[in-house]
Amino acid sequence: MSAVVTPARRPEVLTLRRRVPVVLTAVLLLAVSTVLTNRFLPGWAYPVTGAVTAVALIVLARGAGLSPASIGLDRDNFRRAALFGLAGFAVVLLGFGVAMAVPSLRTLFHDGRIGSPGFGQLLWLALIRIPLGTVLLEEVAFRGVLPALLGAGERWRWGPVLGAAGLFGLWHLLPSLALEQNAAVHATFGGLPLAVVSLLAMIAAAGAGVFLYWWRHTGRGLAAPMMIHLATNSGGLVFAWLLLAH
Repeated sequence: MSAVVTPARRPEVLTLRRRVPVVLTAVLLLAVSTVLTNRFLPGWAYPVTGAVTAVALIVLARGAGLSPASIGLDRDNFRRAALFGLAGFAVVLLGFGVAMAVPSLRTLFHDGRIGSPGFGQLLWLALIRIPLGTVLLEEVAFRGVLPALLGAGERWRWGPVLGAAGLFGLWHLLPSLALEQNAAVHATFGGLPLAVVSLLAMIAAAGAGVFLYWWRHTGRGLAAPMMIHLATNSGGLVFAWLLLAH
């Protein structure tokens, strides 16, 4: 009997003619989403809009011919990605714990945007609003769909990584306009014009985007950066709330 030879999987490459309209559609979806959530929709709609936009982006990418693996949703690599994610989650929370223990670092948690939420509101923010409205959408968009559409593959490619990271920085334009309410940011950059502070925040977000994609690339799945992102945003909120409560 002759052995059955499985043909090698061909790399997924979108031609420029196919790539441009799909990338523009993805960017348009994200632009509409951020404007709606930051300027028009009520707070309860934030996680709904985030989840719907994330699903729409996945459908767009799959319709363009990209596989689940190319956007970080391969079930075969989920265990590895989850383990990398849990490791990152633990490191972030450990860092927050150290910051809480050092009085001079506690200003990192003083953020006027948080307000004084009750326990129920804290659960809503940490377990629903942030995971669905922020983490799910941003990781699917900027570490999954956009890098794949821009040509990222199994090997590290700087062009798609920097392109997606740059868009991630621009994504933070509207939120960055309220950054001066953070005590640490105000103490460090309070003398600078708001436009400069906003630009620095977007550059920092782009740098974070490169790191998060590296973690997704190393972990081979979106679960890896999602856990770090969740620990940073929801974990940071919980630590800030605990500091405020005491």
